[in-house]
This record gives sequence, C-alpha cells and structure tokens, in this order.
Amino acid sequence: MSQETLADLAQLDRTYVSMLERGLHRVSLEIAAAISGAFDLSLPELITRVERERSQDASKD
Repeated sequence: MSQETLADLAQLDRTYVSMLERGLHRVSLEIAAAISGAFDLSLPELITRVERERSQDASKD
C-alpha cells in the first residue's frame, strides 16, 4: 500500500505518514488506531503483527 493510499484511508496527511515511516515522529494511540483501521485490523492485531515482524527480523541477524 502506498503512503498516499494509507494516508487517505487513515485520514492523515501523506507527509505525516512518511515521517512516521522514517521514524521522525512517534505514533500516538489515536493515530495507531486510524492506521490499523486503514488496514482493516484492530489495534491489538496490528501491534501483534508488528511485534511478530520485529522478532522475525531480529532472528535473521
């Protein structure tokens, strides 16, 4: 999904999504909920997926 599509679905500015992706801003619970909704996931589901990905990436190192 492009940043622009995510921004539209989450009702965020595309430049803000870009800054989140690059780690220039920390995400609030409200923004995380909007992003999870854009992916049609609950917030706990999104967090679980992110944690799973991070642990898989860490095991590759």
